[in-house]
Amino acid sequence: MDSSSDAVADGETSPITVRYWASARAAAGVGSDTLPVTGPLTLTDVVRRAVALHPGTRLPHVLEACSVLVGDLPVGSREPDGVLVQPGQSVEFLPPFAGG
Repeated sequence: MDSSSDAVADGETSPITVRYWASARAAAGVGSDTLPVTGPLTLTDVVRRAVALHPGTRLPHVLEACSVLVGDLPVGSREPDGVLVQPGQSVEFLPPFAGG
């Protein structure tokens, strides 16, 4: 049986994928994390859980400066507590880029 079709146990739904780019990737030490969830999370909770996966790093500081996409939509100036991330969605952290 293909693992992508395996049922998720214990009431969990599709995970939330957190992707880090550039300096966020360097701070986390990985390109992405997978957060198991049982329902939607606020963006604040996604950040909290992502940071908890990388204790002792500068990831919290880097994420504060990032632009954020939930799915393919920019979060912009919306409050993180008011942004819901649904199971199966991705959250992308894009640090400011130099150049032009």
